[in-house]
Amino acid sequence: MLRWAGDPEGGAPFVEADPSQPDRVVGFDVEVAALLAGGLGRTARFLNVEFRSIDQAIARGDADIGMSGIEDTPARRATLAVTVPYYEFREVLSVRDADRSRFRSLADLRGRIVGTLGDTIAYEILLNAQREHGVRVVSYDDDVHPYSDLVIGRVDAVLLDNVLAERRHRTVRGFTIQPQTVAIGHYVGVLAPENAALRDSLNQILLGGMRDGTLERIFRKWAVWNDDQPQLHARLLAGEPVPAVVGLDSSASVATMSRWDAATRYFPSLIRASAVTIVLSCLSMGLAVAIGVAIATGRVYGGRLARTTLTAYVELIRGTPILLQLFVLYYGLAAAVRLPAFVAALLGLALNYAAYESEIYRSALEAIPVGQLEAARTLGLSERQVLALVRAPQAFRLALAPMTNDFVALLKDSSLVSVLTVVELTKQTQIFATNLGSWVIPGSLCAALYLVMSLPLAVLARRLEQRWRTPQG
Repeated sequence: MLRWAGDPEGGAPFVEADPSQPDRVVGFDVEVAALLAGGLGRTARFLNVEFRSIDQAIARGDADIGMSGIEDTPARRATLAVTVPYYEFREVLSVRDADRSRFRSLADLRGRIVGTLGDTIAYEILLNAQREHGVRVVSYDDDVHPYSDLVIGRVDAVLLDNVLAERRHRTVRGFTIQPQTVAIGHYVGVLAPENAALRDSLNQILLGGMRDGTLERIFRKWAVWNDDQPQLHARLLAGEPVPAVVGLDSSASVATMSRWDAATRYFPSLIRASAVTIVLSCLSMGLAVAIGVAIATGRVYGGRLARTTLTAYVELIRGTPILLQLFVLYYGLAAAVRLPAFVAALLGLALNYAAYESEIYRSALEAIPVGQLEAARTLGLSERQVLALVRAPQAFRLALAPMTNDFVALLKDSSLVSVLTVVELTKQTQIFATNLGSWVIPGSLCAALYLVMSLPLAVLARRLEQRWRTPQG
């Protein structure tokens, strides 16, 4: 059995769930995997792995080979056993129809926003263009939203490979694929370094598929065969070396540096991403506290309609995933309200945590002894004065510890906003790790930065608890 890893979320023509039988997958990578397994006298077995985790899954030995439109990069060549390229693609620029004559190249996009998939050759190209031409780079986790955001004006261009661009162009109208090629790359299979012997056997099967036309038939079936493929196959069959990427300065890649040189290069970007994380978390928590207090107060003091409405909100938010809420805010409402990514992330986190905060404050308010409240009313205090002078201060002390826990949790949950193109600490670390081909140094730096951000808060909370602790007696 040949176990191969892929991600059906990437969709056709690579790997997708068969519409007529959703428990099986189809696509040209599925057929290439079957070709490889057949050449070894084995049966192909598919393993569903998130695309950005395929390299790690292969290195761990979860599968024998990863194939899902995986790009040949210097980092993969340095850390994995990579097959010969079996498909050549071109990185192409897509722009709105109205801008087809204005934005023909990356140099024309100075100061403009260009979107792409994170952890790809296109992303590295855009980082170079950011330094050389001043473009602003936005990273996505899928290939659907870059083009939908392009059409509605959130980004000015998208750089991705021609297979993805042409696929989206068939279903999304309003953008043009420029004919110029920005760079040339290749799809490969990746294996663990210790599986070099298996890789060599698979290479012979791939070359045989090029020689007898099997790969051409597969690619024609999925409508991705073009004039680039015969040239690639001819070079490989002639024994000519094929570079990982043509058109990208690979000398600037962290894969060619020592681990510590790469860490030195990336550390400033991790610091900037940490600033995004802490600012986003602080603003979101402040807004969540304000909204949570209002909700809790309304549920304790409001009328029946107010209590019912606020309870429904709390249950709705707590009963649905935060990722879904973020998607609805940013993408679902885009036709009516085009929120900036940072604003959508701020609102999404705040509205989500406000529901949890409100439960903390409500329970703290209701924990104050009724006798104290009655005594305050007997002294002539109004209900507002009872709340402000008696109930709220004591409730705050009770709520402090869980509030601190929630803030630390929010600090970590801020990593989810990368789905809205906000590059925070975890996303930047993931990009670093992918380009480096290892998680050891990036993961250690990321963990250290999160500790630096969260530990002072925990220390401050403990000191406040000690200062405000009610004397026992």
